[in-house]
Amino acid sequence: MPTIPSIPPNAPFDAQQRAWLNGWLAGLFSDAGDASSPVSSGPTVELKPLLIMYGSQSGTAEGIAKGLGKESKGKGFEPSVLELNDYKRVGLAKATSVLIITSTWGEGDPPDNAVEFWDFIRAEEAPRLENLRYSVLALGDTSYSEFCGAGKNFDDRLEQLGAKRIHPRIDCDVDYEEGAAQWTDGVWKALLNGSATNGNGSLSAGEPPADAPEPSALPFCRKNPFSAKLLTNRRLNKDGSAKDTRHFEISLDGSGLEYQVGDALGVLPTNCAELVEDLVRALGCTGDEMVPDPDGNEKPLREALFRSNAITHLSTQFLQSFADKTDDAELKSLLEKDNKERLNEWMFGREIIDVLLAHPSAKFEPAEFVGFLRKLQPRLYSISSSPKAHPGEMHLTVAAVRYETHGRVRKGVCSTFLADRVDLGETPLPVFVQSSHGFKPPTDGDLPMIMVGPGTGIAPFRAFLEERKATGAKGKNWLFFGDQRAEFDFLYRDELEAFQSEGILQRLDLAFSRDQAEKVYVQNRMEEHAAELWKWLEEGAHFYVCGDATRMAKDVDRALHRAIETQGGLSEDAAKEYVKQLKTDKRYQRDVY
Repeated sequence: MPTIPSIPPNAPFDAQQRAWLNGWLAGLFSDAGDASSPVSSGPTVELKPLLIMYGSQSGTAEGIAKGLGKESKGKGFEPSVLELNDYKRVGLAKATSVLIITSTWGEGDPPDNAVEFWDFIRAEEAPRLENLRYSVLALGDTSYSEFCGAGKNFDDRLEQLGAKRIHPRIDCDVDYEEGAAQWTDGVWKALLNGSATNGNGSLSAGEPPADAPEPSALPFCRKNPFSAKLLTNRRLNKDGSAKDTRHFEISLDGSGLEYQVGDALGVLPTNCAELVEDLVRALGCTGDEMVPDPDGNEKPLREALFRSNAITHLSTQFLQSFADKTDDAELKSLLEKDNKERLNEWMFGREIIDVLLAHPSAKFEPAEFVGFLRKLQPRLYSISSSPKAHPGEMHLTVAAVRYETHGRVRKGVCSTFLADRVDLGETPLPVFVQSSHGFKPPTDGDLPMIMVGPGTGIAPFRAFLEERKATGAKGKNWLFFGDQRAEFDFLYRDELEAFQSEGILQRLDLAFSRDQAEKVYVQNRMEEHAAELWKWLEEGAHFYVCGDATRMAKDVDRALHRAIETQGGLSEDAAKEYVKQLKTDKRYQRDVY
């Protein structure tokens, strides 16, 4: 059997690409030793079973898991790659090795396809798992208070049930590739050595070597985005609106990029130049000082703040260093362990620049300062077009974020980058496609769809309707849309009314919250039409939600449960089981943020 090569951790691929390529190499070089090959095959080796399970809201964890499954075949394993909610199919208590990759959404909540798994393992009657070896890769975002909450909970509970760690959990920020590669390497070494550990805690990613291949050799992806051209930047709200929602059309000519409805587009922005200059002045610097960027490359401070670092988010590490430099009693008190809630309230609406301006005597060396900053991350936006309706193009629906707190105007980094700083047809727009792996219209075009998408949550559903029109799907379509005022904020009104007149959109229920004394939201419209909603569900309708995760998605979920309970004549527990089955059958999908 020939030696099977593998992609090194420092290669500029993300975790999904690296795992996929390793799997492909494993298959290619394994085939080299079969009976048809001039290289004689050795004795038959029995493959070891390996369970790989994922909890994924946007598709990232699922992509890593499936790539890992392909890679495992070249390492002597027979993988089963499943959603965490499929734990019943595999009999978790009988499994020997499981690798778990999970994201977190909301306030430490597990993804939809991992909720049942969490309910199962946290129950008092959960089985003991002494024979199970496991490891967890947790994906999260440090800007949220419950960073990697789901992965941490799974890891802790499995240990409580007697399972033994193959490798310590690794918690990844939004820039997950390096941590995922480190976890993967550690897991393979431990599995192939047959070791397991009861060690607690998590690991952080190490620094990659500096001799990685040039990104230009990569297909277009997160680490090697395509430089697209912006064709259209059109405001959707009418004059008089309190909002600034934009419709963007982007050319994909020359990229080879393909997408499906339900996918997201990743956009890599630059920061606001005015804010960069404010920071340089507040630091007492010229901007020409050389500093390391997050990838370990030296560049001028101004350039690093403009292109490489996130320059608004306050981290507790920065605040702790600031408190030490200034001896600020209030800040030191807020940073005490028991004052987490008060600290979060104090941080709300504040940015790094506010802290620097409040205490100009506190001095940071340029390299010290950028050491507190996270890497500037791409933003993911639900694609609002069908490739069948707009060949060679991709459309986005984005609310430009602007507001004022503590006497300063704040700007959403990527939304105002698109709205204000990308010139049509000129400024390169770095983009890549993020597959959703699940948030799609039904494969059976005859099945009905119910879509709930207030505000910019309408984005994927515009794409869904375009797709159904292009494919001639016969299934009924029902859209719940809402915003502030019908006169100013009825996004895509002409298009939606055209879909109605053409018979593509059978129902359109609207909720404009500020057109009457008592605010009305999409969940209120769901409650008003609960009987019809139940009828559509019983006819096999797929139910979709897109938009705000913190409030809207939870309110819609409660309204859905109530409709099923009241109209179906079910108990509260039976309604919960009905919704669980919808999720299991992939008939309840959410794209929430």
